[in-house]
Amino acid sequence: MTREEALKGINENLGNRVYVCGHKHPDTDSIVSAISYAKFLQRKGIDAIPCRLGKINTETEYLLKRFGFETPMLFEDARATMDEIEMDPPLTITPQTTIYETLQLMNEYNKQSYGVVNEKGQLMGMVTRSDISNIGLGDTAVGIQLLKETKMEDIAKTLKGRVIYDAQTPHFSGKVSIIALTESGLSNYDIKDRMVLLGNDVEAQKTAIKMGAGVLVIVWTEYVPEDVVELAKEYNCSILISGHGTMNTSRYLYFSPPVQLIMKKNVISFNIDEFVEDVGKKMLKTRYRSYPVVDNDNYLKGYVSRYHILNYHNKKVVLVDHNEYAQSVKGIESADLIEIIDHHRIGDIATTRPISFRNEIIGSTASIITSIYLENQMDIPENLAGLLLGAILSDTLKFRSPTTTPKDKGLAQTLAKIAGLDIKEFAADMFKVSSNISKKSVKELINQDIKRFEIDGNVIMIAQVIISSVVEVKVIEDELQKELDKFTKENRLDLCVIAFTSILENGSIFYSAGEKKNAIFEAFPNREGEEHSFQEDILSRKNQIVPLLSRAIINAVI
Repeated sequence: MTREEALKGINENLGNRVYVCGHKHPDTDSIVSAISYAKFLQRKGIDAIPCRLGKINTETEYLLKRFGFETPMLFEDARATMDEIEMDPPLTITPQTTIYETLQLMNEYNKQSYGVVNEKGQLMGMVTRSDISNIGLGDTAVGIQLLKETKMEDIAKTLKGRVIYDAQTPHFSGKVSIIALTESGLSNYDIKDRMVLLGNDVEAQKTAIKMGAGVLVIVWTEYVPEDVVELAKEYNCSILISGHGTMNTSRYLYFSPPVQLIMKKNVISFNIDEFVEDVGKKMLKTRYRSYPVVDNDNYLKGYVSRYHILNYHNKKVVLVDHNEYAQSVKGIESADLIEIIDHHRIGDIATTRPISFRNEIIGSTASIITSIYLENQMDIPENLAGLLLGAILSDTLKFRSPTTTPKDKGLAQTLAKIAGLDIKEFAADMFKVSSNISKKSVKELINQDIKRFEIDGNVIMIAQVIISSVVEVKVIEDELQKELDKFTKENRLDLCVIAFTSILENGSIFYSAGEKKNAIFEAFPNREGEEHSFQEDILSRKNQIVPLLSRAIINAVI
């Protein structure tokens, strides 16, 4: 698959965002490659985000600051989270919304449920069609209790009517009586404390009030005589005029309570930061059609259903400067891997479909990305050229590493010309910053540029630290060994190695911990009488340290 085909595939997929990331414990080449390639994709019209998988080192920090680039976002997991998938919009109602209004909204927007939020927009509960159905078809005692707790203004609003008189000390039981329009009919009913539906028969209205009715709902009229109102005040009886006839008034009455009286408060919701695959598993344990999704402050962000879970798209990821699971972002197995750009050995990452995989025998991934810009006839901004040059110089140890190729040197010259930099002076500034270990703790030194490997079934981590002189390390030997032993135990490693590399002195000195610690000294023997001998011409972790160490471990087993 060509790069252009890969890029086209990205754009054709739903959700155009692509995360570009280097390896764990990122060095300068890893960070710069992520930034520069993300900018390349952006200029191709792709929503590409440069990422880091850990804290940046001092050298990288210096380069970003010098050339005006922000530190890439921390990319902690490649699995898709809820905020990255399609969801239904966060349509809501308030606790004061009536059941009738809610039902109308459900019909209008074809919703089966609604989230109830407070004035801040925070989720309080949920109301479903099933909840509303229970009002009309369920136990009448429930409807009676709800109606008893409902304000007259809500009843009037639901009936499209108006309140004529709202009793100061109501005595409404929640029960409803629909009475015939004749005065003689009233005597057959016990209407004390009830809501009574009557027509425009004034005498019947007065009789109902005197018989102790709690509320009068009058239909088929727009006027209530003053003497009826005065009598209602005397007997503390509320009066409403309905905008509907008798039948519809009786139908809609029980839909006038506010939803806060029927909403479910113990709601099954999901957090916006939860992983989609985890949400899908939780859904299997319940039978709801839709679930609210909230943020950490319980603000409603949308609704998710099984449909959304089944149709979500994995995060799209481009890997730079690595191609091994152990060095990559957590959850990379679940991601949609789009492309790999690297200069290391072929690792163990597998894909379900063809992708663009560019792997070159070259000193720096930044060199490959520089080539991509040039191949696409895309201009490189001055500050980006300086950043790329810094990464090449860092990874090739100013061209002294055996991984360096003539192509690295040629590209570096091109970048230096664009950036207006003198390579010798620029490199001196860089390594002055990176080789100063006096202000760093031993723990920081171990973690600043460390990579994980699996060699013949052994879990190994190798750190590399650039120093000015070996003398700097001799001062901290005891503390270094203690911290190295601790780090090895905590991470359950068979072997942990830290190589201190001096570019000026053209070599490295090694320290190790773990059951396989002697392997490093078999690969790089000490001189007689020395515990940690300086290894001349050993500068490259990739081309020298890893191959020789691998051979020593395998031979030791045999």
